[in-house]
Amino acid sequence: MPEARQNLLSAVGGGVRRLREQRGFSRRALSEKCGVSERFLADLEAGSGNISVARLGEVARALGTSAGSLLTEAEGRVPYAASALLAGLSREELNEAERWLRARFSQGGDDPLVALVGLRGAGKSTIGRALAEKLSVPFFELDALVEEAAGLSLAGIFSLHGEAYYRRLAREVLTRFLAETEAGVLATGGGLVLDREAWKLLQRRCRTVWLQATPDDHWQRVLGQGDERPSAASPHARDELRALLKAREPLYAQAEIKLDTSRLGLEGTVQSLFDKLNGERAVTPR
Repeated sequence: MPEARQNLLSAVGGGVRRLREQRGFSRRALSEKCGVSERFLADLEAGSGNISVARLGEVARALGTSAGSLLTEAEGRVPYAASALLAGLSREELNEAERWLRARFSQGGDDPLVALVGLRGAGKSTIGRALAEKLSVPFFELDALVEEAAGLSLAGIFSLHGEAYYRRLAREVLTRFLAETEAGVLATGGGLVLDREAWKLLQRRCRTVWLQATPDDHWQRVLGQGDERPSAASPHARDELRALLKAREPLYAQAEIKLDTSRLGLEGTVQSLFDKLNGERAVTPR
């Protein structure tokens, strides 16, 4: 086997193996999940299985990622790997790879692309709309974009397909959004930071902002929103919200900007964030 081809297959196979082990899957479990035989997966991970693009996509989806992600990792390990694999992609697969690469590596223009993160009840929608108006840019909600893509409400998505499907779809929608959107304010779902790949994409492409609040303020705002999700109906919902906040704080804290909405209030948070965006990047609203 030519050295270039062998290096390419080894790089892709190594990426699959690392992801499988990180997810805690045995080869048998991955085989059942993606429909590719256990024996072929062993060959693939060893660098001797020449997998087709379609089957690579099936393996990638079962691992909670995409063929584009595996290609990018392989490219980093073998510089010519991506070119060799991209040559065999269909038009649709090439479009997917292009969207991922744009979202992952684009630096954006002079206009702001701001992403708000935080637990539900942080004020992402309210503050996001006010900030977008002040910056004269569009406002988006990631969950609304996911609902549009799925043709279902969030409740319907979780009920029919489960959380894993939602996370995968949200990542795909986010990737497309980041590739196609030059300026705007995006309110994300509270659990987006749990998806390592999606969170990295967001940090790379956007100015990330953690909207902080006290647990009591989170709770009162959730009640005020009339949240009807199962967690809100639980008799232990308040304690569960506190536990969620504590568990996710280290991830939210990775955001570039942190603002205490409980202390600043709505208008104070919007003005403070506007000032930071203008002062640190010299963003001029249109």
